[in-house]
Order: sequence, then structure tokens, then C-alpha cells
Amino acid sequence: MNNLISPAVALRPYNAAQTRMDAATTRYKELSGEGIDPKKLRRIEESAKELESVFLSEMMKPMFEGIEVNEIFGGGRGEEVFRDMMVQEYGKKMTQAGGIGLASFVRNELIRQQQGNE
Repeated sequence: MNNLISPAVALRPYNAAQTRMDAATTRYKELSGEGIDPKKLRRIEESAKELESVFLSEMMKPMFEGIEVNEIFGGGRGEEVFRDMMVQEYGKKMTQAGGIGLASFVRNELIRQQQGNE
């Protein structure tokens, strides 16, 4: 009885691993922006973070709408204007701290689109 394994059968695990490795390499290149102009990549990252910041600010606005202005500390229209600015800054800080993952999703999608168009 012959217990030898054919080379094709013996190489199946290697070939499968190589295919997975190639797919992972391709995906890494896509996500890292490899092959895209660094200036364009920087603009993509800034735009994605700005979008997440605006999104978070808009989501937080209703939280502050029910809070009345305090006349003891000034109140009035000025406080309302500065409250909007404060909410915008909260959105920026949340994004800088890692955000909710929207910026990375948008960044990856913009990179994918850029690579498909070039």
C-alpha cells in the first residue's frame, strides 16, 4: 500500500494560506492609502474627522436645547451663541479622543474610491 501524498495535496494548506495573505496585503494597501498622493491622503483624513465632528455635534445639540440660560452668569443671546460653539468643540474633542468610528469608515471608503478612480 502506497502512503505517499501527492505534491498538490501537500501544498493545499500553503496555497490557501498564501491566498489569504495576498488578500490581507491587498486590504492593508487599500486601508493604508498606499499609492495615493500624501497631500490627498491628509485631506481625506481631515475631511473624515471633520465629518465625524459635525455629526457628533449635531447629535448632541438636542441635549442642550432644554437647558435654559442662566441669568446670573450672563444669559441672553450671547450664551446661546457660545453654547453652539461649545457643542461644536465637544464634537471635535470627542473625535480627537477616538470618536465613534465614523471617521475611519469614511476615510477607508474615500481611499477605496480614490484608488478605484486612479
